[in-house]
Amino acid sequence: MRKEYDFSKGKRASQVPALVKLQAENAGKERITIRIDADVLAYFRAQVAKGGNYQTAINDVLRLHVQEREGVLERTLRRVIREELSAA
Repeated sequence: MRKEYDFSKGKRASQVPALVKLQAENAGKERITIRIDADVLAYFRAQVAKGGNYQTAINDVLRLHVQEREGVLERTLRRVIREELSAA
């Protein structure tokens, strides 16, 4: 390593089109570390073996799960209200 580097010709990320694109693609995402069972990870990797990204596949499944869980409360409330109204 050098003691000093010359960054006088350096560019900001906003001036490099490839970095701008990469930043836009990752907007709203957060880098984390997570431990996943080997068999679960193998399943997702196998699902995208012919193309795609296993991390995106895992994210899609998690998003679907969250959306379904949110809908459970609404469906339950609607059912209870219908039952109460029909009993009245």
